[in-house]
Amino acid sequence: MRRRGAVAILALLLASSGALRIGAEVGVALARAPDAPAPSTGPDCPEPPAALAEALRQREEQLAAEEAALEERKAALALAGQAIDAKLAELAAAEAALSETLARADGASEGDLTRLTSVYETMKPKDAAALFEAMAPEFAAGFIGRMRPDSAAAVLSGMSAEAAYSISVLLAGRNALVPKE
Repeated sequence: MRRRGAVAILALLLASSGALRIGAEVGVALARAPDAPAPSTGPDCPEPPAALAEALRQREEQLAAEEAALEERKAALALAGQAIDAKLAELAAAEAALSETLARADGASEGDLTRLTSVYETMKPKDAAALFEAMAPEFAAGFIGRMRPDSAAAVLSGMSAEAAYSISVLLAGRNALVPKE
C-alpha cells in the first residue's frame, strides 16, 4: 500500500505540473490570436495644422540664426580678450623697462650729487663759499644740506651774512610742510 500511495502522489504532481505549463501557454496563445487587437505603439495624433507647422519651422530658423549670431559674437569677444591680454602684457613689460630706466637714472643722478657734494666738502671753505654765493640760494641750500655739518659750517661762515641767512632760512623751512601725523 505504501507503494501505491507514493505512485499516486507522484502521478498527481506530474499532472499538476503539466496543467500549470498548459495554463501559462494559454495566455500567450490568446495574446497571439488574430481577433485580439494589435498592441498600440503610441497615441494616435492627428497631423498638425499647416499654419502651426510653418510657424514652428520659422521659429526654429529664427533660433538657429540667433544662435549663429551669438556664436560669432562669442568668437569676436574671445579675440578681443586675447588682444587685450596681449596689450596688458606689453604694457607690463614697458612699465618694468621704464621702472628700471628710472631707477638707473635716479641712481646715476644721486651718485652725481654725492660726488659733487664731496668735491664741495673737500674744497677750501673760502673757495666753496664764493662758489655758493654765486649760486641761486635754493640750489646752494640743496648742496649745503647734504654736506657734513662741520664742512657746511665752514662754508657758511665764509659767505656774506645775507647769503648765509637766505640759505639757512631755506634749510630750516625744507621740512616745515611735512605732515606730522
